[in-house]
Amino acid sequence: MPVAERVLLGVIVGAKGIRGEVKIKSFTEDPENIAAYGPLEDASGKTTFKVKVVGFSKGLPVARIAGISDRTAAEALKGTELYVARERLPETEDGEEYYHADLIGLAVFFRDGTKLGTIERVFDFGAGDMLDVRPDPTSSDVREAVLVPFTAERVPVVDVAGGRVVVDLEDGFFSVPDRRAEGSDV
Repeated sequence: MPVAERVLLGVIVGAKGIRGEVKIKSFTEDPENIAAYGPLEDASGKTTFKVKVVGFSKGLPVARIAGISDRTAAEALKGTELYVARERLPETEDGEEYYHADLIGLAVFFRDGTKLGTIERVFDFGAGDMLDVRPDPTSSDVREAVLVPFTAERVPVVDVAGGRVVVDLEDGFFSVPDRRAEGSDV
């Protein structure tokens, strides 16, 4: 199944104990839901993992994976990304709630209809989601990737079915202030 039809739910970050349990960094809203959508696949889609959460360690789900019964086998899985078919995820309940996977690839337009680019990734650095937009060199004066805060103010239109979002960015959004001109030592 192509990656576009799958969603990254988590990544195995290490072994826990001697019986083959693994710690998983979960990207699900509720971390223990990493196992709620059925078997997971690796990035290639060739290996399937039946995952059962058995506890938590330092906020991370600890899981057993069918066929993994010792620490050595569990350690060998470190770094393995865990994917699920997009269709197995529930639909969002709120009209303003989106899966990151649904936003990636959407075209980004300014309010005046000028194309800015395409959403490449969605980041969350702790203060809210940021859209990583790769500019379209034929449609925009912007030449380098930009991070746009994913807020209702900055992204007032999200049309997943139509394959686009509209951004409302104030004048100077793409300008980098010259701190030296302001008398700063930094």
